[in-house]
Order: sequence, then structure tokens, then C-alpha cells
Amino acid sequence: MQLNGSKFKEKLNETLKAVFPIIAIVLLLCFTIAPISPSILMAFLIGAVLLTAGMLLFSIGAELSMTPIGERVGTTMTKSRKLSVMVFVSFILGFIITISEPDLQVLAGQVPSVPNLVLILAVAVGVGCFLVVALLRMLFAITLPYMLLVFYVVVFILAYFVPGDFLSVAFDSGGVTTGPMTVPFIIALGVGISAIRSDEHAADDSFGLVSLCSVGPIIAVLILGMIYKPGSADYVPASIPDIDNSVELWKLFSEGFPDYIKEMAISLLPIILFFGVFQIISRDIEKKALIRIVIGLAYTYVGLVLFLTGVNVGFMPAGNYLGQVIAGLPYAWIIVPIGMIIGYFIVLAEPAVFVLTRQVEEITAGSISAKSMELSLSIGVAVSLGLAMIRVLTGISIMWFIIPGYAVALLLTFFVPRIFTAIAFDSGGVASGPMTATFLLPLAMGACSVLGGNIVTDAFGVVAMVAMTPLITIQGLGLLYRLKAEHPQQQAEGALASIDMFGDMEIIEL
Repeated sequence: MQLNGSKFKEKLNETLKAVFPIIAIVLLLCFTIAPISPSILMAFLIGAVLLTAGMLLFSIGAELSMTPIGERVGTTMTKSRKLSVMVFVSFILGFIITISEPDLQVLAGQVPSVPNLVLILAVAVGVGCFLVVALLRMLFAITLPYMLLVFYVVVFILAYFVPGDFLSVAFDSGGVTTGPMTVPFIIALGVGISAIRSDEHAADDSFGLVSLCSVGPIIAVLILGMIYKPGSADYVPASIPDIDNSVELWKLFSEGFPDYIKEMAISLLPIILFFGVFQIISRDIEKKALIRIVIGLAYTYVGLVLFLTGVNVGFMPAGNYLGQVIAGLPYAWIIVPIGMIIGYFIVLAEPAVFVLTRQVEEITAGSISAKSMELSLSIGVAVSLGLAMIRVLTGISIMWFIIPGYAVALLLTFFVPRIFTAIAFDSGGVASGPMTATFLLPLAMGACSVLGGNIVTDAFGVVAMVAMTPLITIQGLGLLYRLKAEHPQQQAEGALASIDMFGDMEIIEL
């Protein structure tokens, strides 16, 4: 990829189209039914500027660095033909990339009763193990729907024995694990592994790694809930800053920058070290390509620092406060349609969505367009946010939504083309990224605190709901695609049958 003016302009347009609707919705709420203080509003607007710049740099950096690294590692690893080496490398990759995932850091900081490091390590082990499972599935061409059915049956059996405080967190863990750092690498790794296969289903099997890597954290946290004895489970909400002047506003962001500069440096370091060792051993990357990857890593680093600073300092307080104000209205039910509208647009602001939709369009040669993917994801997330806000209002257990939802999703896997199943389950992980964890989850928490609900059981689970509904909507798209593809064939068969009804003389006369 060359970083030319047209490519930069294209990325900028994509970013602005994704972020502008969210800003417009929040401003509309602020100036109508949900007034907030000028200080919080200004922090939100500055955060939006940082978020836009961060998304732009990240999306460019991911194409320059994470995608080629993943493809080269996948191709080189499988060319070795040594199963033990592939299993070991896959586990290490899954482990270090998960520790580097900023979404997981955000969620771990908001979960009470479990130390951050304990939760992060448990999730990282889960991803590492299931990246190995995903690799073996690709190498031995195992059908994805049957694997998903087996593993989700295990998930719901374990859920029966786990305390209620762990359920929502466990399902949320599966969603946040597959964020802006993990998705580009894992998808590209799948493409690289599938490149050595020549069978007709190789391209289909290049997807599905993200979906399996989303199951691993759920099982890992459920097992953690069975063996770990937590301390206090009381949630302590983050304080909303009260800013009096512009100097204090700048201080708020200037104090946030060093934290995320350090955090992202630590997060990217394992990946950089791994790639350095890989390059020393393989030496299969040309100097020009290596320089491009290094530049891409720099873009990725700066982009993620700006992105996380914007969403954590600007978006999270605004989301929490908006949730409190809306839930305090006499017509608190309005938070349901508001959540649906925000969900429809906010999924397009997820950095990893850009990566997934573009790679799907490329690998399917345009038969599944990026626009149709984005529309299906938006509809799915809008529905999920509506259901999540209903949970906040009523306190209904998440299992009443998760079990029927996954039952429908797993049933659809037997009726749609294989590639749609893999893409759908990958999309669930991609849709639930940093925007969900830093804006929508605080929105639900703020509303839940005002309504007097249990934040741990009622507000947590938003990420899980966002991760679930795209499984149904994308496969619904696949079902329509299949019916559309079969329709011309049925017409042709009908025409041939009508011709067969005539004798030879009748055909000659016609």
C-alpha cells in the first residue's frame, strides 16, 4: 500500500462519515432533552477530534503493518509443516496480542472484585488456546458450524455453575478481546495460513479465527468464576470531572496522554519483539517492505494513543453522564430508542470494522460488499443496544437474551453458505470494540445507577449483546444471498421443464 494523497483522502472520508453521526446525536441530545455542563461537552468535542485523528492514523497503520505481518507469519508458520511449532507459535501469538488489546484493559479497569491482572491473564490464556483450535480447524478443514455448536454448548453448561456476577463479565470478555489490535492481525494470519491450501474452501476457512478466539475468553472467565473467590463485588463508578476553565480542560487531557503513551508502548512491545525475532529467523521480508511495516507500526501507535485518550477522557464521562440524565427523565423508556440510534451509527466508528469489511470485500471479489456488511452490522448493533437498554430498565437476566440469540445464530449456520457463518461470527467480535466499551457501557452504567439497578449484573453485558446480534443479521444477509443465487437457477430449470412438455414437432413450430 502506498501512502498517497488519494488513499489518505479516502481514509479521512471514511473516518468522518463514521464519527460525525455520533457527534450529531450527542449534540442533539445535549441541546434538547439531556442537558449537560459545558465542561463535559467541551471535553467530549475535544475527545471527538482526537478520536477522529486516531482512527485515521490507526486505519492507515493497520494496512501498512498489522495486515502484512499477520499474513507473512501465517504463511511462514504453516510452510514449516511442523505441527508442534505451529501450535506453540499460535498460542504465544494469541497470548501476547490479547495482553496488547486496549479494549481488554478498559473492561478490566471497570470490573469490580477481580484484579485487573488476573482477568487479563485468564482472557489471554483463553485466546491463546482457541487460536490454536482455530489453526487446527483450518489445517484439517474442520467445519466451523459444528465446532461453534459444541463450544457454545460447553459455554452454557459452564454458565449454569457460575455466580451471577461473573456471567455478564464473561460474555463481555469475549467481545472486547477482538478489538483494533487483535482483529487485523488474526484475520491476516488466517489469510496467510489459507494461502498454502489449494482446495475450494480455503478462502472460506480464512475467516472464523476471530469467532473462535471470542469463545476462548468466555470459557476462561467462566472457569475463573468457578475457582476464584472474589472480594467485594460493589461497583465504584468513575467520577465525572468538574472543569471550571480552559486551563483545567487542557490539564485533563495532558494528564491522560502520558498514561496512554506508556500503556500503548507496553501493549505494542510484545508484538514488535515477536516480529523482530520472526524477521531474524525467517529473513523473508525485503528492506522496502520492512521499512513500510515499521512506518505502519508508528502510525498504529500514535493512532491508538490519540484514539484511547479521546474516548477515555472525552467520551466515557459524557456517556456516563448522558445515561444518568436520560434515565432520570419522567419518560426513562426513551433510552431504548436513543440507544438503538446510537448503536446504529457507533459500530461504524469501530476501527476494526474498517479492516474486516474491506478484507471481506477483497477476499470475496466484491460479492459481499463493504456497504452491505456495514448496513447489516449497524442493524444488528441497533437491535442489541435496544435490548441492552431494556435490561437496564427491567433488570432481566442476560441469559434470557443470550441463550435464544445464540440458539437462532447457531441454527442459521446450517442454512447459509459457509463463508457467511465465519464472517458473521467474526463480525460479532469486531462490532464490540473500544467505542462500545468506552461510550455505550458507561451510558448503561450511568442509567443503571440512577434507576437503582445492579450495575454488575444489569449494565455489564452491553458488549456481549453487541457481539451477539450481528451473528444473526450477517447470516440473514447470507440467507438472502443464497436465495438470490438459487432463484435464477430455479427459473432456468423451470424453463427447461416447460420445453420438455412439448414434443419435437411442437418445438420446431415454436
